[in-house]
Amino acid sequence: MSTRLYFAAPLFTAAEQAFNAQLAQQLDQLGWRVFLPQVRCAGLTTSQAIYGRCLEGLTQAEVVVAILDGADADSGTCWECGYAVGQNIPVVAVRTDFRQSGDTRGFNAMLLHSAAATVEAKTHLATHIHEALCSVLALSKP
Repeated sequence: MSTRLYFAAPLFTAAEQAFNAQLAQQLDQLGWRVFLPQVRCAGLTTSQAIYGRCLEGLTQAEVVVAILDGADADSGTCWECGYAVGQNIPVVAVRTDFRQSGDTRGFNAMLLHSAAATVEAKTHLATHIHEALCSVLALSKP
């Protein structure tokens, strides 16, 4: 399959980075070419360089997986989602957070309704994301 996937997620704590790395590795094992900013931007020392590298990854992506956990989604992740939608790159919105609010199941309404698909799972997350990605991109599952 080898479809280019941009992994948009908060990455500022050890826990976030560990979660991202594990999930990205699982998606890679399922055949996705994952652009993980915390890896691809390692060693860059300026915000401009980080922005440029991430923008390059987004521009080359065929799909975005966005981790939208938390009381309020990460601002960088939100920007990446908006950019992707503006470029007609489908976004799969992922939420493992059990907090709920209103009729949007804990998602920000703009993020929920602009996503091509949503995944709300706490177990077998990579499998659920893989299935959503295949559905969104009309790919056959291996």
